[in-house]
Amino acid sequence: MPLPVVDDHAHLDHTRVGDEPFAVLLGDVLIPGKNPATKQLIEVYEATGVGAIAVEEVPKSKTHLYGIVAGEAAPEGPFGARLLRVKDLVEKPKAENAPSNLAVTGRYVLPPAIFDCLARTTAGAGGEIQLTDGLRLLAQEAGLWAYIYEGVSYDAGDKLGFLIATVELALQNEELGAGFREYLKGLKL
Repeated sequence: MPLPVVDDHAHLDHTRVGDEPFAVLLGDVLIPGKNPATKQLIEVYEATGVGAIAVEEVPKSKTHLYGIVAGEAAPEGPFGARLLRVKDLVEKPKAENAPSNLAVTGRYVLPPAIFDCLARTTAGAGGEIQLTDGLRLLAQEAGLWAYIYEGVSYDAGDKLGFLIATVELALQNEELGAGFREYLKGLKL
């Protein structure tokens, strides 16, 4: 049975997914590829029975833009060095306070226990209950994996990121890429 998918973490609702694991995909993060990041997380969940979040390395100077994971290497297994046991998560830390440079990148496969964790989470940044804080509690109580997924993400949540995603994905498109590339070459800058 496929996992239910919630397309916006602000609308996580237990009644939508019941008592089954589910996937959360943030709509402003694009992760194209032949081996989708969500599929990779599902494989981790199916192999371990523990929730998993997608992470990627970012420059230390950009840690203030993301939730950052503190993790330790998982025991040897099929996922190798890509799999880390989450010890802590910090929402948007300054570079000097970041526990690593592994940023949470908008893909999650979570057990229904996250709802209980969120119910016990107090308001954080911006006066809102933050998924990151609920994930911290889940990691402490039930465990949580961070998986350095194979692929590249595009943050379309800001204007420059949206433009970069549009151009790079258009250039990769089999149908449009060649024509778009010629158009770009012809621009008079």
